Amino acid sequence: MNLIWRKSSYSGNDGGNCIEVALGFLPGAVPVRDSKDPDGPTLLFPAASWDSFLAAVRSGELPS
Repeated sequence: MNLIWRKSSYSGNDGGNCIEVALGFLPGAVPVRDSKDPDGPTLLFPAASWDSFLAAVRSGELPS
């Protein structure tokens, strides 16, 4: 299966600290990887946990 990876909108163009997500991979799950190491490990988060994380970042609860 070929995943379509999307880079974080918080990532700059300088190749720094970037993550990528592949939405729609599995119902209820979100794969996340380091964009600098696309062949490296992938973390798999429950979609509800990923949504909570994004909400916390957007609200300023966590630093971006």
